[in-house]
Amino acid sequence: MLKRTKYCGQVSEEDLGKEVILCGWVHRVRNHGGVVFIDLRDREGIVQVVAEEKTHPEAYEVADSLRSEYVVAIKGVVRKRPPGTENPKLKTGYYEVFAHRIEVLNTSDPLPFPVDEDTPVSEELKLKHRYLDLRRESMKENILFRHRAYQLTRHIFIKHGFVEIETPFLTKSTPEGARDFLVPSRLHPGKFYALPQSPQLFKQILMVAGFDRYFQIVKCLRDEDLRADRQPEFTQIDFEMSFVEEEEIMSFSEELVCTLFKELLGIELKRPFDRLSYGDAMENYGSDKPDRRFGLKLVDLTDVFKNTSLKVFKDAIENGGVVKAINFKSSYLSRKEIDELTQFVQTLGAKGLAWIKVENGKLNSPIVKFLGDEELTLLVKKTDAEEGDTLFFSADAKETVYKILGNLRLYISKKYELVKDNTFDVLWVVDFPLMEWDVEEGRFVSLHHPFTSPKEEDIPLLEKALKTSDVDEKKRLVHSVRARAYDLVINGYEVGGGSIRIHRRDIQEIVFKLLGISEVEAEEKFGFLLRALRYGAPPHGGLAFGFDRLLAIMRGLDSIRDVIAFPKTQKGICPLTGAPDYVSPKQLKDVHIKVFE
Repeated sequence: MLKRTKYCGQVSEEDLGKEVILCGWVHRVRNHGGVVFIDLRDREGIVQVVAEEKTHPEAYEVADSLRSEYVVAIKGVVRKRPPGTENPKLKTGYYEVFAHRIEVLNTSDPLPFPVDEDTPVSEELKLKHRYLDLRRESMKENILFRHRAYQLTRHIFIKHGFVEIETPFLTKSTPEGARDFLVPSRLHPGKFYALPQSPQLFKQILMVAGFDRYFQIVKCLRDEDLRADRQPEFTQIDFEMSFVEEEEIMSFSEELVCTLFKELLGIELKRPFDRLSYGDAMENYGSDKPDRRFGLKLVDLTDVFKNTSLKVFKDAIENGGVVKAINFKSSYLSRKEIDELTQFVQTLGAKGLAWIKVENGKLNSPIVKFLGDEELTLLVKKTDAEEGDTLFFSADAKETVYKILGNLRLYISKKYELVKDNTFDVLWVVDFPLMEWDVEEGRFVSLHHPFTSPKEEDIPLLEKALKTSDVDEKKRLVHSVRARAYDLVINGYEVGGGSIRIHRRDIQEIVFKLLGISEVEAEEKFGFLLRALRYGAPPHGGLAFGFDRLLAIMRGLDSIRDVIAFPKTQKGICPLTGAPDYVSPKQLKDVHIKVFE
């Protein structure tokens, strides 16, 4: 077999007149009567190969038999393309290889779909034949981009004195959040390992051990109900630092992100990144991961309608709720379009969608007749309503209003393409509550995770809450406690989250108790961490980036599946291999498992 000396996409000026051997796939083949043109492709790109019947009949004969996606090796001499035949769209477009010898290394059956960018193909079919999908230029570039990001990330961490340490994949189940993937133990009947949802506890243990700067590019696994853009297995850039506070961790995170953007995209992000409190994010955008690239900020109108006669607004306010609105400026929406937006919010649980249009200098809506002149004047002033604008209202409990209007503004931005250029809005969301009350479970739950440290000045509130038996007072106190947590948000997606951790055993025990985790349960699930905190645990904190999501945003992609070589479908299935699948009765017996239909 001919041994490759050059990648197809690397043929250049320096190769003119030289003999090269190329190996790759036949992208296209064209016979122009005595001359066959082959577009030969490998991971580095495409180059044109020419086989002439007159000068090299054997090479020509083989070239004439080629079909798309045949695997070939070609020996030939590099020359300039004749004037007028150049292809400036290709980096090799000014050169061609004049073939002396062609070897067919393998043939190919007709493809289930063309390996090009223009033919629409269902995701199921693409994932079933992922090896073909990855041959497409865009997918190839996504994977190579990921590779470059890996290498650059490691370089940055090593430059800053971090140590790369692998943490276990078979570990103990500590169900606090999403469900674990469980692995039965053959040697210990009835016992199970869990696949890690994150290396959180191990990296804290590493801080106690004295490895004060740890990082890992790590696979994490969660057995959760999948949404459009989640995967049961995903990749994190995970790191932890000792003897630090929030500012140092956030500053390093900014350097990492800015370096990736600059080196991979040539984009300079402005530092320091903006910061927005959790409270302001929810009040203004209805989300703790706000996308600020378009308007549609939530405007609080509760005071405007405090004495209103409009029943839906009045009832909401009297029940302790709020009235908020967004102004879709210069929209001139039709009634049909408003009805479509109403149907969307109804899928979120809204009963309807109140609206007012500004048309011909007047306020037009079925609800206007129920509003007084003073209310309308204040409404126009607070929402900055002008000719052509459409106002949308939500009146309900605060959390419900956040959900309705927060999702509506995102829906409108996509439906009407309000973000037209490839801009990047990067910000930190800070000052999260440490815990929130889960009505269904009737207990407090962590907003991030139970190892997040409260702000130092709020610790007395936790201690006081632990002692009170009044449920309402306990809720008031706990809801006032702020976490030393920080999320990095880009274009409305959380790409990273972290916190300063609890390094004192007494504080960790208080947090466990408020979360409804008994001493027995805490010892059973987290005893190894509690023991470690007794032996000189340093102050520490860290952050984990969602690597797949970060890369998808940088590449301008809607789905993280496009930056993962072998992703699962939205239902958690791998069409390529057929996983998950049944196993033999013997395999089940070996791990002491019986399946009940």
